[in-house]
Amino acid sequence: MIYINWYKKFANQADKFRLRQHDKDELAHYSDDCYDVEYDYPWGWDELEGVASRTDYDLKKHAAATGTKLSYFDQNKENPETGKKGWRYVPYVIEPAAGLTRTTLAMLLDAYHEEEGVDAKGNKKVRVVLKLHPQFAPLKAAVLPLLKKDGHPDKAREIVAKFRKLGINVSYDETQSIGKRYAKHDEIGTPYCITVDGETMENSTVTIRDRDTAEQKTVSIEEAIASVVNRLNS
Repeated sequence: MIYINWYKKFANQADKFRLRQHDKDELAHYSDDCYDVEYDYPWGWDELEGVASRTDYDLKKHAAATGTKLSYFDQNKENPETGKKGWRYVPYVIEPAAGLTRTTLAMLLDAYHEEEGVDAKGNKKVRVVLKLHPQFAPLKAAVLPLLKKDGHPDKAREIVAKFRKLGINVSYDETQSIGKRYAKHDEIGTPYCITVDGETMENSTVTIRDRDTAEQKTVSIEEAIASVVNRLNS
């Protein structure tokens, strides 16, 4: 189960992952058991990772080809044939077969969401959001000056520098309206947007916006940085 738990840990929809044992007629001639971690793709359940027991086939083949013994002697293990302590055996090989591209595809499919809502004028709109786990998101936060003047850009760059000093990859973004910047970072999976505004210049507070809920809070700069750090470590 440890293999499938890794995927579920980072997924939004854990029930989209399952473990399936191979039928006997699916096994390779050298295998005595095999499980697939499967994902429910748009076309249905399909393999994401295979975990196979290759028995002692590999090491015996290597030993035969090289003339080198690849057995192991465990003096405390009971020999199943004699019932006495001391067992020499050729270890089995367990082969997990996972792929970076397959995992990336599954996580992108899991993260992609379209959410219906209304805009400020009451018109229907669809919010596209990529709910990547923060550890997978290329950008962990975006720092957005509300204005391109009044010290907003300089203060935003100071916050960016604080994040980067901690080794956290964040973006400075001053283009377009604040709403369009929020939408852009929703679409690329940035977990948090931190907005520098007039209050920042007066009392060092910022607005931090959660990507998944679109909830906004006014907090201190230190609290905003701590929120991102805690989310990355959770």
